[in-house]
Amino acid sequence: MRKTLRATVVLAAAAALALTGCSTGGSGGGDTGGGDEPFRVIAFTSGNQTPIGAWWVKAVEAKADELGWDLTMVQGDFDFQKMNPAVESAIGQGADAIFNGYTDEASIQSIVTAARDADIPMFAMDAATEPTDAYVYNVTTDQQGIVDQTVGALDEALGGLDGKTVMVIGHDPHAGIRLRSALAEEALTEAGATIAGGEIQKVQSPATGRTETLSFVADFMSANPGALDGVWAGWDDAALGAAQAITEAGEAGKVTGVDAVSEALTQIQAGGSMLATVEQPWPAILDKVIEAMVAYQKDGTLPAENFEAVETTLVTAENAADITPSDKLE
Repeated sequence: MRKTLRATVVLAAAAALALTGCSTGGSGGGDTGGGDEPFRVIAFTSGNQTPIGAWWVKAVEAKADELGWDLTMVQGDFDFQKMNPAVESAIGQGADAIFNGYTDEASIQSIVTAARDADIPMFAMDAATEPTDAYVYNVTTDQQGIVDQTVGALDEALGGLDGKTVMVIGHDPHAGIRLRSALAEEALTEAGATIAGGEIQKVQSPATGRTETLSFVADFMSANPGALDGVWAGWDDAALGAAQAITEAGEAGKVTGVDAVSEALTQIQAGGSMLATVEQPWPAILDKVIEAMVAYQKDGTLPAENFEAVETTLVTAENAADITPSDKLE
């Protein structure tokens, strides 16, 4: 196996990146696997502080080591003002490919421009919810499918949605959550439900998602005792805040989330307010993207389609024990 040079950048300063990780040379362009030079990859994620983001960093580093890639890893800590210049600095030093994990295209326009100007293809996971020229390949999960599964679970548990009151919890900076929250609001309204608060309740920060959601739900129930039938949350941390509020108030509302984290699976099996979540197959998605990058490394081949949305699994009390929690992925 070729020697692998790897660097992890935690963004103390973008200038530090110039001293680590990338080999000198030009941009990508196919036929990059020959000769003595390793395949040079810049990987970055803004969400490395989440369980899935942290897993992605470790998994990509392991894949790069296995494949003999020269990897520069930039971890963004949700700070685009630091992350974007760091990635752009790495692009300026030359690379064969870029790998974006979980960072919305709207937040990285300067990176997209730098990659395009350098003629370096960008591969991605969960980085947009529709086809975009920013990526040669982006694999994510089927957002409409997630909504169909979770709204369907609420419909069944509540004996129908017509006349019910359901709160929707969203977070606009995340492309997937933004889309599925809007789709959930539409599906619930079409089914005859009333949206609690009159609109999607939007969490401002992922770091405070649970406490913000707890406040949204507790405040609504305090003002409207017994009126809340359910909560649809775009991710599990928010769902767990909603479930806590309902439990503490002694009410009977049901909650759905997305992510299949350990705590959510435990509460689902316990049969309380937490009704269901969704498993997104991130290891299989990672394998798809890595396979596409290896094909490009070999002979410059790019996927015929630049966007793919894969199916997910609804997790309920019936199958929760069989699901690997997303915060326990290896």
